[in-house]
Amino acid sequence: MTKILLLSDTHSFIDEKILKYVKQADEVWHAGDIGDLSVTDAIQKIKPLRAVYGNIDDAKARLEFPLNNRFLCEEVDVLITHIGGYPGRYSPAIREEIYSNPPRLFISGHSHILKVMNDKKRGLLHMNPGAVGLHGFHKVRTMLRFEIDGKEIKNLEVIEFKR
Repeated sequence: MTKILLLSDTHSFIDEKILKYVKQADEVWHAGDIGDLSVTDAIQKIKPLRAVYGNIDDAKARLEFPLNNRFLCEEVDVLITHIGGYPGRYSPAIREEIYSNPPRLFISGHSHILKVMNDKKRGLLHMNPGAVGLHGFHKVRTMLRFEIDGKEIKNLEVIEFKR
């Protein structure tokens, strides 16, 4: 079983509240708009990190992290990208891959809106953890944590912080 902390849109912000949850996870996944790489450096000092760059990320972030990250976590095929949309409204940049070879778990960020949805047509679960940084229109900072146990995605929990 692997405990995952999923976050996005930190926009150069990380604090002890976030790091407390980092310490409880086995892996941390970041769905882009990292901002300053000090954010990912702080996470990587504590736990393994899988991340993608977002539209606000600079050349350094784009050298360190890919646009799309597809991998297996236990027996779950995962695809992470920053601007990905959601079921019924996938971004044109990723739509073809989702249609032709759907992952089991599709993760995106960008919208600053926490969303978890099933795509029954494609047999995938979509997650967007919202935004945990301070920059943006969101009123509540959010992250997700969950477990992957073999082929199963379970124990999904929303973590909220006031702005």
